[in-house]
Amino acid sequence: MSGLGAVQQKVPCLFVTQPFKVLATERITQKALDADIHSAIPTEKVDGTCCYVTTHKGQPYLWARLDRKPNKQAEKRFKRFLYSTDNCKGFTWDIENDFKPVPESWIPAKAIEYYNGKPFPDENGHIPGWVPVEKNSKQYCWHNSVVDYEFELALILKHHSEEPGLLEISPVALSDLSEQTLELIGTNVNANPYGLGNKKHPAHLLVPHGAFKIKTPPALNHNDLLSWFNGCKEGKIEGIVWHCSDGYLIKLHRHHLGLNWPIVDPHLVSQPVVVTFSGAKHDYNFESKTLFNYFSKLDGQRFNSLRDIEWEL
Repeated sequence: MSGLGAVQQKVPCLFVTQPFKVLATERITQKALDADIHSAIPTEKVDGTCCYVTTHKGQPYLWARLDRKPNKQAEKRFKRFLYSTDNCKGFTWDIENDFKPVPESWIPAKAIEYYNGKPFPDENGHIPGWVPVEKNSKQYCWHNSVVDYEFELALILKHHSEEPGLLEISPVALSDLSEQTLELIGTNVNANPYGLGNKKHPAHLLVPHGAFKIKTPPALNHNDLLSWFNGCKEGKIEGIVWHCSDGYLIKLHRHHLGLNWPIVDPHLVSQPVVVTFSGAKHDYNFESKTLFNYFSKLDGQRFNSLRDIEWEL
């Protein structure tokens, strides 16, 4: 995963966007050009919710995204300012009093700006950050389902290391994911665009950011990108995230081009998948009715698609 950046803030669009419509123009942003976007690694933007792995209570933990947002009064002031200027520069924040409280365990995201030693809001008026996903947390129960803190494992979806066209579901040590960001996908995330699990048997997985590199990327111009998303099998994705050599990330969402998402058959579910729990099947005594226990029983089985897995926990 070397050369790939972590998602510690909102990822900017490749093209200059039209205010309020969020549609891309045909002009690439100066930030993208400065980051040498033409030499960047293009990867699939997976549709889920952002997570982070770092230490908590002396061990590796999964953290959920929680942006600190302004209270009603501050938000009104901020929106009035944006309406009058179309730009957040020059707006004055009172960091102590303008924002809603967050849990004591909350930490700011790494890539944000600081002012007078305090984390400063981004262009949306939010302070990106994280909270640890505690075991048995009801608020973050779906995050909880993809980690086992007793054995310090995470349930990961990625490409098989020896078969490029094959997806793999396997347990990965949380320590091996330290300081990485990932995407949680599944039944109860963003209306489940990949069709994982069902209401009776919800299922979720973690996808490391940058895990799915694009094999045949389009040229970086508006028309070629539009054609690629519309007519290429590999283009049946939510968007592209380019990982630049300096760690900077640039994205392009289908919505930026006026295209719909979700779609009927996204690329992720058109690929075969194998469950690999060798070792974990015998070395760990997983709790019953957990995804880890369920997948350990499917060890070695292959499916034509993620949607072909029978989710019967």
